[in-house]
This record gives sequence, structure tokens and C-alpha cells, in this order.
Amino acid sequence: MACILIDTCVVTDLADPHSRWFEWSASTLEQLDRQHTFVINPIIYAECSVGFETIEEVEALFEHLGLALQSLPKEALFLAGKVFLRYKKNKGVKSNVLPDFLIGAHAAVSGYRLITRDKGRFSTYFPHIELIMPEC
Repeated sequence: MACILIDTCVVTDLADPHSRWFEWSASTLEQLDRQHTFVINPIIYAECSVGFETIEEVEALFEHLGLALQSLPKEALFLAGKVFLRYKKNKGVKSNVLPDFLIGAHAAVSGYRLITRDKGRFSTYFPHIELIMPEC
């Protein structure tokens, strides 16, 4: 079964039924569910945990969504560092981009598709990743 990495924004959509993107995120996972394993990594786990009071709550969400936690391969860590360096050389000024580069590098190194709503950095710095995104 092929794996798909689920970006933080999609997980947070699914945690809030009142989210503007809940329907898109839920229907996208539902359409892909039978043929794929959905994964997150420690970066996504940490970003998602911000919205919860206890580890049990966040664990319950991941279990409910059927998300498997995978560690980041060393190759992804190395690639993320190189992409971050390229970003800085291109005069990138945001300091909070490293998590996106770690997520993108994980998908790139592992050959995973990525479900996200954040096209910008992923398509620019990881053009070979197949992004699953809303049409708009």
C-alpha cells in the first residue's frame, strides 16, 4: 500500500468540523483511504499538539484518523537543511520555514505524495513531490 504524508494544516482541518476546509480534507482522505496508508512525522505531530491540552487527546485524534507516525529519515534531515540554506541564499526572510522543509524533504526522500493546502514552498523547493491540494 502506498503512503501519503498528511500536512499539519490538513490534520488541523480534520480536528475541527467547523473549519472552512474540513469538508475538503475529510473527503480527500475518504477518497484515498482504501488504497493508501496515511502518515505523519514528528514535526507534524508537534505542530498538531499545540491545539490540545493532553497527549491523550492528540493521540486519540491520530488514532481516529488512522495516521501512522513515522520517523524522519536521515536523508530527509540532510535535504531539509540544504533546502533551508537555498531558501536563505534566495533572500528568504521568514525564520519559521524549517518545519515545512522537513515535511517536504520527508515526502521527497520517501517518495510520498503530500496532502496539503500550502502550495508555495512545497512546489518551489520540492517540485517533484506530487501535491494533493484543493482546486481553488
